[in-house]
Amino acid sequence: MKILITGAAGFIGSAVAQRLASRGDTVIAIDNINDYYDIRLKYARLRRMGIYYGSEDIPCGIRIQSSVYPSLYFERMDIADKKAVDDLAYTEQFDTIVNLAAQAGVRYSITNPYSYLHSNLTGFLNILEACRNTGIKHLVFASSSSVYGLNEKTPYSETDKTDTPVSLYAATKKSDELMAHAYSKLYGFAATGLRYFTVYGPWGRPDMSPMLFASAIIAGEPIKVFNHGDMMRDFTYIDDIVDGTIGVIDTPAAINDNNVFFNIYNIGGANSVKLMDFIKEIERACGREAKKEFLPMQPGDVQCTSADTTALECHTGIRPRHTLSEGIDAFMAWYRSEDNPLRSH
Repeated sequence: MKILITGAAGFIGSAVAQRLASRGDTVIAIDNINDYYDIRLKYARLRRMGIYYGSEDIPCGIRIQSSVYPSLYFERMDIADKKAVDDLAYTEQFDTIVNLAAQAGVRYSITNPYSYLHSNLTGFLNILEACRNTGIKHLVFASSSSVYGLNEKTPYSETDKTDTPVSLYAATKKSDELMAHAYSKLYGFAATGLRYFTVYGPWGRPDMSPMLFASAIIAGEPIKVFNHGDMMRDFTYIDDIVDGTIGVIDTPAAINDNNVFFNIYNIGGANSVKLMDFIKEIERACGREAKKEFLPMQPGDVQCTSADTTALECHTGIRPRHTLSEGIDAFMAWYRSEDNPLRSH
């Protein structure tokens, strides 16, 4: 297959691009390399993919072939640039688009709301238009567990109501689902949204709890424990996220009850973990106890997330494989290694 991966310098995007290229798919990978978090990590991920350039700052308008995966190419591109997206889609005639580009961060959306319009709405609309105009067979796109908002029923099922978001980030992700459904119905291409649950592992984002906790514990600084530790999260190891995403890419899209080739799947660890137990695993792997600063719930957060992954397993045969202990050990091995450009000692 010829596949476009957006957000390819990101945590999930880089892992999906490598897995697809390693099996021989032709992968065009794009990313705008924004500075929401330290771009040294984004460039390190690209180097791991075999993407090198003469200087650290890759300019727009050039295509770089991977030195590791002959069928993988990278271009710096912003999906909010409609002409660039249209030109690429018309030229390449992709079989599948996997849209993993987004402005991430629940808390960041509280203080920087307009940045979410750029990628999550305008950019996603450009991707939908490219699908419409170039005959894309299947669009796979990242949604989020945050769309469940104030829903108190757990585990979350794809059939649960998702009309009570508690952050703008969640609202944009729900908007993406609605936009994709409309385009799938109107223009006949398949669209599948993936609601990812708290992804962690090697090469993860520095604004997420594993990196924040590990960095603080190793430095002897306090970690921030929100809602006084009374929280639960469905932590999902990166390889399980990649397995589920590629399983959806490879499995023909199903037609839903409304006679539309549109579906939503949870991808989670299917095992919600208490925040304090998660912290204990980080402490174990670090070899020291954390200093803890207990704080109230932050705006935009929810007390518990928990994924029912039955639908994904029924559709693809894929279920999560990694325990929390295994995942934390792998994360900490990477965190302490030379591969991590942000490591602290």
